[in-house]
Amino acid sequence: MWHMCGAAAIAALGLTLCNPLPAMAAEPVGEAVLIKTEVRGASGPLAVKDPVHRDERIKTSQSGLGQFLFQDGTKLAVGWGSSVVIDRFVYDDTKSLKRLTIKAAKGTFRWISGNSKSSAYEILTPAGTIGVRGTAFDFSIGADGTTAVVLLSGRAEFCGPGGCRQLTRRCDCVVAKRNGSMTDPRRVTRDVLRTLGSQRSLPFLSGSQQLTGGLGIAGVGGCGLASVENPKDRNPERAAPQSSPEPRAPQAPPDRPAPPDRPAPASPPDKPAPPDDPAPPEKPHKPDKVKHDKPHKDHSRHHRGHRDTDHGRYDSDRHDRGHHGRGGHGK
Repeated sequence: MWHMCGAAAIAALGLTLCNPLPAMAAEPVGEAVLIKTEVRGASGPLAVKDPVHRDERIKTSQSGLGQFLFQDGTKLAVGWGSSVVIDRFVYDDTKSLKRLTIKAAKGTFRWISGNSKSSAYEILTPAGTIGVRGTAFDFSIGADGTTAVVLLSGRAEFCGPGGCRQLTRRCDCVVAKRNGSMTDPRRVTRDVLRTLGSQRSLPFLSGSQQLTGGLGIAGVGGCGLASVENPKDRNPERAAPQSSPEPRAPQAPPDRPAPPDRPAPASPPDKPAPPDDPAPPEKPHKPDKVKHDKPHKDHSRHHRGHRDTDHGRYDSDRHDRGHHGRGGHGK
């Protein structure tokens, strides 16, 4: 009896030891403060106020945008087509942040340091490491790993196989490649976008994506990258135009009836033209005048004949008178 019970107890203990222990919940290190279109975390799509955890990968769609606030006040914006992992988030014995490391694989980002020491922050990219010195900056990673860093305030350092570069002036930029080649710091231009292989790179400077919640930095002015195409690409304005034109579309048809007003003024001037047709009735007057002229000419001829006859008579009388005169006088 005891033997059987002992065997059962040992078997149950063996099953317990063999079963894996439930995984410990990941440590939350911050939360999402803004989500546009689609941003995904380890457990699926993220929403505003959702926590983000250590070792969690955050990915955005080709139109996505996510803004995150970490516990020490650090702000991170993740633009479209991006992928980043919150690699380390370690506190020291005083509960101060000892290390915050993120690994950015691709895409475009904006970083604003929080309240921890500058030495606590580290950003890893395919081309090198960004050292933060109490800083705000944008960085973008192309499809081939080429990385560009643009300083917005404070100081930053970029180190790769080709050495280190110091960024100390606003809008200064460094571009580095996986093979170790690296440019000297110089003011960012649109040529950097071509080097990165996409005009969609650095969208927070070009204005293609708009940031809120303290991630927009006053006085930067886009560092000269602002584009006239901005309104088309801004996420907040994409949704608005899709909804607003739909209600306005039905209003367009009532405006189309306006053209009937154009023929109205044109018709009055065409109608008065017909009254000119009465001109033909004037033609009959001409034949009347012609008929009247013909008798007038005959009358003049008749009158002339009359005058000729009278003139003959007058000559005859004169002749007779002369004859009588001469006769009388002869007598």
